[in-house]
Amino acid sequence: MNFGVVQTAYANGASTNYLSALGIKTVCTKTGVKHLHHAALDFDIGVYFEANGHGTVLFNDSAIAKLEKEGHSEILALAKLVNQTVGDAFSDMLAVEAVLYLLNWSIEDWAAMYSDYPNRLMKVKIANRADIQVTNAERTCIAPAGLQDKLDSLVATVANGRSFVRASGTEDVVRVYAEANTAENCDKLSIAVANLVFDMADGQGDKPSL
Repeated sequence: MNFGVVQTAYANGASTNYLSALGIKTVCTKTGVKHLHHAALDFDIGVYFEANGHGTVLFNDSAIAKLEKEGHSEILALAKLVNQTVGDAFSDMLAVEAVLYLLNWSIEDWAAMYSDYPNRLMKVKIANRADIQVTNAERTCIAPAGLQDKLDSLVATVANGRSFVRASGTEDVVRVYAEANTAENCDKLSIAVANLVFDMADGQGDKPSL
């Protein structure tokens, strides 16, 4: 059975690494439930969640048929519990409670599965946010020219470093996401990338600071 998890660039890198270590396939899409939902349909069982909490689990017809044939009643009950049309926070919460009960896990056990890398999200005001053009599920900046190469150089200076920039879809700003192995390195990386965007994309007002 084909099982996978769909994330966006805002998903913490530690979660992606953890899923990969378990042998679970992960894919990354642009921000927005419509993009994640579409990608999750490619799996027999597809899980998708944005960092803001929107998401659900999708089961296709062949997965349901196989689960029924093999007598997996608990997973079939999960398929009925979650809202597969639109991610619903209440059904998701109940699903988590049910799984923790079946595993005899506490909330603390669940939280201890892995630790997120320290991360920070900043905003940068530039003259025209449309000047920031991205590809690769919003993880790679293709304009202004040269910005991504400089960003990559900054990321390479910190352990477990990761950063990307994208124009906000709701505010007249550019969003800068960064994460690293420590809070100090994360702050160092995020302010460096924010100032890089400010300098290379006609920043407006005061330069970014923490």
